[in-house]
Amino acid sequence: MTVTEPPTITAAGDPAHPLPARVARRRAGEGRGMVRPALFGVAGVLAVALLWELYKLLGPADGVVIGGLRVLPRTTDLAMPHVWEMLTRLAEPVTSSPSARPLWLEVLLAALVTLGIAAVGWLVGVVVGFAFALIMQRWRIAEWALLPWIVLSQTVPLIAFAPLVKSWGSRIEIGAFEWADWMSVALIASYLAFFPVAVGALRGLQSPDRIHTELLYTYAATPWQTLVRLRLPAAVPFLIPALRLGAAGAIVGAVVAEVSTGLQGGIGRILIQYAGQASGDPAKPWGPIFGAVLLGLVAAGSVALLGATLKNYRRGEDNA
Repeated sequence: MTVTEPPTITAAGDPAHPLPARVARRRAGEGRGMVRPALFGVAGVLAVALLWELYKLLGPADGVVIGGLRVLPRTTDLAMPHVWEMLTRLAEPVTSSPSARPLWLEVLLAALVTLGIAAVGWLVGVVVGFAFALIMQRWRIAEWALLPWIVLSQTVPLIAFAPLVKSWGSRIEIGAFEWADWMSVALIASYLAFFPVAVGALRGLQSPDRIHTELLYTYAATPWQTLVRLRLPAAVPFLIPALRLGAAGAIVGAVVAEVSTGLQGGIGRILIQYAGQASGDPAKPWGPIFGAVLLGLVAAGSVALLGATLKNYRRGEDNA
């Protein structure tokens, strides 16, 4: 009598695909999923550099003007330095002084200052935005009352708003507490960060199907238990993209606020300083511009790493 060995049963009940092989394929797919966006990003940067050089080579020296409005810039070296000139300028000293630091180091130090302020603003914006989302999810009348104002808040011109925040903050006196200028910048950064968090978190908290909420209701679950066990896990696919947008918004708010309030040490301030020297050194202002772009990428990438730890809750992120 022939004895037949039992098939290998996996966790999914599929004898044809043993679990280790399926896990290996899944991990390989995750690795490709991480490399592919990086390759697309590098290709995008190279494409922008190529278009820049092509337009500089083929475009008119005075740019493109339609109806008295300049829609494309001039192609002179003063208006559009070559890409390699901007990159090599990063390795050169900021000034002609023997003790001057290279431009890339000056930009890096300023970027770290801006990043720290933006991180504080982002944290404040996340807390405020999520608090608004919880209130609007819990009470429908609060959503009707608050959501239009939250949307309208983003129509305020930031350049005009920043000096007012600095002026109001300087009048705050609470005991020994003294309002610092960087706090005004952080507050403006949080102003841009809270909006996507509030809207994204609200949509995520409202995303569970009614059958699931009714199931918890039949088990006599409290609103807090429903929030922790159902709504928060369901909100993760919506919350991670909102946090990324909030991080990028915090960087933009911090840079603009530094320009408007005159805060020293940040990347927004050196951008203004170097822009005033563009007539004699046209490649120099592009250093802080590159630094600001990298700041946004670092901020969004940091939130993406946070989202990677919550990948079990992110199955619906593509549809969020």
